[in-house]
Amino acid sequence: MHRRHLIQSGIALGATSALGACASARGPADPNYPIRSDQTAPAYTSEELIAAGSRELGIAAEAIGGAIERIFADQGDRPTAYIAGEEASAALAVGARYGRGALHMKDLSASQEVFWQGASIGWDIGGNGSRVFTLVYGLFHPDMIYRRYPGVEGTAYLIAGLGVNYQQADGIVLAPIRTGVGVRLGANVGTMSYSRQRNLLPF
Repeated sequence: MHRRHLIQSGIALGATSALGACASARGPADPNYPIRSDQTAPAYTSEELIAAGSRELGIAAEAIGGAIERIFADQGDRPTAYIAGEEASAALAVGARYGRGALHMKDLSASQEVFWQGASIGWDIGGNGSRVFTLVYGLFHPDMIYRRYPGVEGTAYLIAGLGVNYQQADGIVLAPIRTGVGVRLGANVGTMSYSRQRNLLPF
């Protein structure tokens, strides 16, 4: 009887330890990854984004302020994240774009690296290298950013031009603001894929 009790106790203890390990693996052990089950997250004000965008893009606050205010008016809400980075693209009817940056959320103790790549087709000729400041709406957990976003883009890059377009998927809206050098004229339809690591294929 005593021996049976010891065996049962050992099994119970092992099961409890295993469950505890699983719970620890699933739980938010890393404070960099808040889980928002209620779909809320601290949002950025236009003043905060204008200051950050001016710093990241290296342009006057007045210049980026107009673009940010327009995005705020279009979306009717405040973004929960932003991405600051750089990208390069080229097109001759069929185009490709590659970028790398850092995702910022108020809940994150440190920024999170993100890569993006995409392909497009349309009336589009030229190439450009850009610094990018992207407003992100509807993002409540940093890992939600990693997916494919369809988008429609109509831009005119004329030496350090400024352009905005929208990408959307599963309730998340991205609004990249680009400023760069080069010449790129046209309009195209394509997709952009955001990932944890660089992918050579743009689709």
